[in-house]
Amino acid sequence: MSEQTNANFDAQSKSRLEQATFAGGCFWCMVTPFEEQPGIVSVVSGYMGGHTENPTYKEVCSETTGHAEVVQITFDPAIYPYEKLLGVYWQQIDPTDAGGQFHDRGNSYRSAIFYHSEDQRVAAERSKLELGQSGRFDKPIATEIVPAAPFYPAEDYHQDYHHKNPLRYRMYRQGSGRDAFIERHWNTPKDREARRAILTPIQYEVTQNNGTEPPFANEYWDFNGEGIYVDIVSGEPLFSSKDKFDSHCGWPSFTKPVVNANVKEKQDLSHGMIRMEVRSREGNSHLGHVFDDGPGPTRLRYCINSAALRFIPKDEMEQAGYGHYLKDFE
Repeated sequence: MSEQTNANFDAQSKSRLEQATFAGGCFWCMVTPFEEQPGIVSVVSGYMGGHTENPTYKEVCSETTGHAEVVQITFDPAIYPYEKLLGVYWQQIDPTDAGGQFHDRGNSYRSAIFYHSEDQRVAAERSKLELGQSGRFDKPIATEIVPAAPFYPAEDYHQDYHHKNPLRYRMYRQGSGRDAFIERHWNTPKDREARRAILTPIQYEVTQNNGTEPPFANEYWDFNGEGIYVDIVSGEPLFSSKDKFDSHCGWPSFTKPVVNANVKEKQDLSHGMIRMEVRSREGNSHLGHVFDDGPGPTRLRYCINSAALRFIPKDEMEQAGYGHYLKDFE
């Protein structure tokens, strides 16, 4: 079970918690996009939609129980609305595949949204219709939208698999074809062209063409305001001023992301070097690179282009929708 311990979840907060259940193929890969987002209390791998009680992983995968592998998310809709969960969900799967997901085939690996209320059903149907009409896919959307059924947590071995077996998880995920599919369908030339209208030339060059702005001649390299830095394209929170430090390199540097799940890493072999590129997960913007010469116990230095960032001052965070992160400044 992947759980966040959050002291801010008082009795009133707990009373408004809801559940969302998504099937998207292997549940190992469906945990990471959700687990560290604000308002997410827990993400549990399990089984739903079958005709037997307490199924085992072996039984589900043998296609004898009718269950699908799912993740069940407990969340606070006041902080992270269900519609936003749906947006994340669609970007993790192949919604046109009725026979499984990527190299995992069979009904147990089908995609499905299991709704827990009429409001969830309406929101899911609306988001499915909008996705189908977007033209992003050239085949019909096959993902089922069905009522929630009894949920059975998976065995302990499968909970937090990406933390327990990180190397095997990365190899499995890459080999399954999931990441390549996501990159191909959610970072298209059409997407990038649409961003040209909302970005300055340097912002576009950095985020869409993997460019690098000049050192010591960019907006945030020596900026010390209190607040958070978000993706210039998607607005997803990336870094906090609490973790910013002067690395003397001429670009803003941070010791860690404000939400690990919002930052993804990719090996970069360009310019005759071996580096680890840093990209935003939702916006897929090129941000910069991460190095192991930073301060503190992790020794990490996230060297980021100012042009990929937008700064939200501390006193504007609540109004801008980032109030959840104010607790980091207390």
